[in-house]
Amino acid sequence: AATHLPPTGPPPNPTTVAPAALSAAPAFSPNLTPQLGGLPGVHQQVCDDPRRDFPRSPHLVRRLRRRRHLLGLLVLSFSGNPTPTSPLPKPTPTPHSQSFGSPTLTMGFAQLVIGPAGSGKSTYCSGLYQHCETVGRRIHMVNLDPAAEHFSYPVSTDIRELISLDDVMEELGMGPNGGLIYCMEHLEDNLDDWLDEQLENYLDDDYLVFDCPGQIELFTHVPVLRNFVEYLKRKNFTVCAVYLLDSQFVSDVTKYISGCMASLSAMIQLELPHINILSKMDLVSNKKDVEDYLNPEAQVLLSQLNRQMAPRFHKLNKALAELVDDYNMVNFIPLDLRKESR
Repeated sequence: AATHLPPTGPPPNPTTVAPAALSAAPAFSPNLTPQLGGLPGVHQQVCDDPRRDFPRSPHLVRRLRRRRHLLGLLVLSFSGNPTPTSPLPKPTPTPHSQSFGSPTLTMGFAQLVIGPAGSGKSTYCSGLYQHCETVGRRIHMVNLDPAAEHFSYPVSTDIRELISLDDVMEELGMGPNGGLIYCMEHLEDNLDDWLDEQLENYLDDDYLVFDCPGQIELFTHVPVLRNFVEYLKRKNFTVCAVYLLDSQFVSDVTKYISGCMASLSAMIQLELPHINILSKMDLVSNKKDVEDYLNPEAQVLLSQLNRQMAPRFHKLNKALAELVDDYNMVNFIPLDLRKESR
């Protein structure tokens, strides 16, 4: 009788041994590749990979094992053999896979109402609250103006519970502008404490409207509101911005260009879905003066600017008109709160 000697040499590498399901299946044929959902090169990558004999990282070993197991199940299904009953190993979830493989959980919705002082932000918030109350939509108003005193809508959260402008001016001897910047920076320092506690009172689908101060540098070049937006995004809020501009301010071409540049600066600074609204349309005596600037032509703007300004500004006027026309990012929507939409 022939003597069967044990094999010589080092033991086989377990990472290169195919699973039992794959080894029991018929030989893999390249002709089977079209039947596997159009996976060209699968046979070449798994069975004839020249890199098999090189050391592999544990992560790559787990990937190859799973791939061979899957191919074994596919081959068995096409050959008519019964499918193994052992379940596939579940991959361990990682933060990286969770961020790309699972949908983002939304905590709520937030709208930032911004614009220059006196542009009608509080009036807009009051009209928005009345509209949502009429249609049965729950909405929460948040005051971020530490200098505000009177409101025509119920305030759910008020920054004055944290800090007020009057206290800063009295205790630190600051003026109104410097004191307002100080209050907003103090809010930024307490986002993870005070504001976290305030947001715990709201549900996942609540809609929050933030009535912001009217100091223009807060949303053009000071990073306070930008950091506030990033905080809301980290809390999984879906955020948008509404920029209000007094409609009486755009009756002149130079004022219109100034309003466009301020709005564009806020859009770039906050990086949010952005809507520009012309407020106080009920106070405009001649609506045509405003309608001419809703969709203006660049050449019309340029000719009007050149007529009103000195010749040395013609190149600047051309650059500004081309900026408004080429990018087409700033469009204004007229809003008359007294006009009922049907």
